[in-house]
Amino acid sequence: MSREYKGKLAIVTGSSRGMKLPWMRVFSLTRIPGIGAAIVQNLASKGCNVVINYTSEASDLVARQLASELERMYEVVAFPFRADIASREDCERLVSAMESRFSNAEFHQFQIDILVHNAAIAYLGPVETVKESEFRRIYDVNVLGPVLLTGICKPFLPMDRSGRIVMLSSINSKVGTENTTLYSGTKGALEAMTRVWARELAEQATVNAINPGAVSTGQYLVAPDEIKEILSRWNPLTPLASVRDDLDTPEIQEMGKRFGGRAAYPEEIAKLVAAICHPDCGWCTGSIISANGGLSFSI
Repeated sequence: MSREYKGKLAIVTGSSRGMKLPWMRVFSLTRIPGIGAAIVQNLASKGCNVVINYTSEASDLVARQLASELERMYEVVAFPFRADIASREDCERLVSAMESRFSNAEFHQFQIDILVHNAAIAYLGPVETVKESEFRRIYDVNVLGPVLLTGICKPFLPMDRSGRIVMLSSINSKVGTENTTLYSGTKGALEAMTRVWARELAEQATVNAINPGAVSTGQYLVAPDEIKEILSRWNPLTPLASVRDDLDTPEIQEMGKRFGGRAAYPEEIAKLVAAICHPDCGWCTGSIISANGGLSFSI
């Protein structure tokens, strides 16, 4: 097993989520991970110490279980920590806890090598139904949160351009999916911030974004068919969406045949994030990198 991230430290926001489904095994937890959980699993498998950030008290147990599983399987430190990144106080508390946990003889100088902004919430509905409270809530989490956390992490980023910041955008802001006024707006803001930070933080870290389409997380798989049908309209334009009888599970094959193609697996998104974080990707910054099977090509 490759250990090219051994000794590095990554924080991934929104990374505890998983959903139990009886027909798929993910670790020994029998869970389909969200994108964030898949990212921490992939990084940990490469020797990276990981901070599992989440917001809800209801996720305490699953975050601890995930951390324990990663430590057992990959011999890394996995540190679960509940904090609302839309709060400056919580961001400061998170980074302070990280500094305490990772500042000792074992880890030497505290340094945040990788920061993945994955946490996000969505509001779906036509423009006339948008409420001011929902606007503030979604922009606080999806936009203000990454701003606050990046600013508080900045003093602890490397000073040799080896740091990596990855933003989880979405294909929705590119193709203009209906009823996503707020969500797509926040993802467009993340892409703009990616370009700004690529210049502003150039001596510390590269900053790139990826833009997934539909992903087979537990939330997607149990979503109403109406949602899947809206997303499926793009499948004929997505080169990698075709179902493969020899590689895809029977459940994914059945869903793919119903909707004209499959969604991405969470681990496919996670692998791309890990690739962007690799030292070999050090000459790439400020980019929006395709993570949607080719529906939208990187430019």
